[in-house]
Amino acid sequence: MCPALFLHTHSTQIFRQCKGLTSFRLYIRHYATQPESAPLQRKKVWSSADAAVQDVKSGDIVLSGGFGLCGTPETLITALSRRNDVHSLTAVSNNAGSGDLGLVKLMKSGQLDKLIISYLGGNKYLERMYLDGKMSLELVPQGTLVERMRAHGAGIPAFFTPTGASTTVETGGIPIRFKAGGFKEGILIPGNKKEYRDFNGKRYIMEPAIAGDVAFIHAWKADEAGNLIFRHVANNYNNAMARNAQLVIAEAEEIVPIGSLPPDAVHVPGIFVDRVVQATEPKVFDIIATAPPPGTTGGPTPEELLEKSARRRIAKRAAQELRDGFYVNLGVGIPTLVTEYLPPGVKIWLQSENGILGMGPFPTEDQVDPDITNAGKETVTLLPGASIFDSTDSFGMIRGGHMDVAILGAMQVSQAGDIANFMIPGKLVKGMYWRGHGLVSNPDKTKVIVAMEHCAKDGGPKIMQECSLPLTGARAVSQIITDLAVFNVDRSGGFLTLMEVSKGVTVEEVRAKTACDFKVSDNLGQM
Repeated sequence: MCPALFLHTHSTQIFRQCKGLTSFRLYIRHYATQPESAPLQRKKVWSSADAAVQDVKSGDIVLSGGFGLCGTPETLITALSRRNDVHSLTAVSNNAGSGDLGLVKLMKSGQLDKLIISYLGGNKYLERMYLDGKMSLELVPQGTLVERMRAHGAGIPAFFTPTGASTTVETGGIPIRFKAGGFKEGILIPGNKKEYRDFNGKRYIMEPAIAGDVAFIHAWKADEAGNLIFRHVANNYNNAMARNAQLVIAEAEEIVPIGSLPPDAVHVPGIFVDRVVQATEPKVFDIIATAPPPGTTGGPTPEELLEKSARRRIAKRAAQELRDGFYVNLGVGIPTLVTEYLPPGVKIWLQSENGILGMGPFPTEDQVDPDITNAGKETVTLLPGASIFDSTDSFGMIRGGHMDVAILGAMQVSQAGDIANFMIPGKLVKGMYWRGHGLVSNPDKTKVIVAMEHCAKDGGPKIMQECSLPLTGARAVSQIITDLAVFNVDRSGGFLTLMEVSKGVTVEEVRAKTACDFKVSDNLGQM
C-alpha cells in the first residue's frame, strides 16, 4: 500500500519527505482562514434596538423568548412598541408578561391581534381582552408549544405527541376568539381540532410546527459572530426560538469580540442569529421569595402548623409516597408544601419545567437572582449537583417518562383518573394549562398524584364520576390524596378504591362528599 501524506496547501516542503519512495498519494487539505485585516462580510451587531426592529412588518408572527419575566427580550419588545405603523401581529411566547412588562405592551399599544401562549396567569388585562372578544388566544400546552417551534427550526412540519390526547386540546374545545361582546355572544373562531393516531395502543395527536417571521431573544452574552450564551433559567424558550425564525434578533447583556466565548459554552451557534443589539432595559423580578437568614428563630415549625392546616396534612401524606433519589415535579398550591414533610433520610431531585433539575429552597435576601426562578416565577436556589437546560429538554424528560412522580393540584378528578385543573369556561383562564397537560402525558412511567381538598369552596364534590370541566389529561391520575381520604385509581378499570381515611372521618362521610361510587379496601387504614 502506498504511503499517504496530508499536507497544508501553503507547505513549501511537499516532496522533502518523499525521497526514496517509488510511489505515494498526496492529499491536500484546505483550511478556511480569514486574513486578520479583513472585516466580517456580514455585520451582525446593530447600533440600537430601534434600528434592529425596523424590518418587522404588520401581520408578522413574532416569537418572544422568556418565562415569566426571566429571559424576556424587554429591550426589543419596547422598541417594537414604538413602531406605530406596525399592527395585526401574532405573538408566540410562554406567557404574555406581567403588569405592564412583556408582550402586554404590544397589546396596549394596539399592535397585537393574536397570542399563541401557554399561560395567561394573573394578567387580568389580557384575560379580560380574550373573554370580551377583543383578541385571539390560542392556548397550547407548554411542552407542545416549545416543540412546535423546535420542529420548524429542524425542518419538521408536524409531529405526534401524547400531550392533550382525549382532551379539549384534541377536540379544539377552547375557542380562539369570541364574538364582539364576549363569551355570552358566542364563538367567532373555534379551537383547532387535531388529527389523532394510535401507536402501540396509545393515543397521540398531531401538532403542526410554528414558523416565526421574527424572533426576539434575550441572551447573557453574545459575540460579534452571533454566538449566544444564556444565563441559568433564561435559557427557557429562547434556545428553540433562536433556531426558528426568518429574522432572529438577539439582545445581549454583554457583547464581546469574536473568540471571547468558549466554543463549548455556546448555546446558540451564530448561524441562527441575524442581528445582535445591546440590552438596555433592566432585569426585573416576577416574585421575590426569600427564606429567613440562617440562625433565625421564631415562628411555628411545619409540624406545629399541621393541626391548623388541612392543606399541610394533605402535603405530609403525599410526601410519604416519595422515595430517596426520586425525580419529582411538584405543582403549584398544596404540592409546594410537600418538601417540608419528607421522611427522614429521603432526598429528592426537584424538577422545574422552566429548566431546573435539582431545585433548592428559597434564597436569602442576599442570594436572590432574577435568572434563578421556579415555574411559579419565584426566586429559588440551586442544590449541589443541579443542572439547567432549556424548555425543550425539560418537557422531553417529562413527556418521555423520566420523572418518577408528579404531584399536582386539581379542580376535579374522575373515578377513571381524568384530571381537570386549568380552566372554568367563561370565567377563568387558569395558569395550570401550560404545565399540567405535559406533566400527565406519560402516566404509565410517571406516577401522577393529585393532592387537593376533598370539596370545592362552595362545598361541592371534586371527585366525580365524570369531570364537568375541560380535561387536562385522560386516565392520568394513579392516586388521590385529600383532607378526608386517600384513593388508589384503577385507570384501566375506571374505578376508585378507598385506602385510608383521615382521623375522625368515616366511610359514610367520604361517600356523602364524593360524587361517584368507590370500593373500600379490606385493609382500610388511617391517614
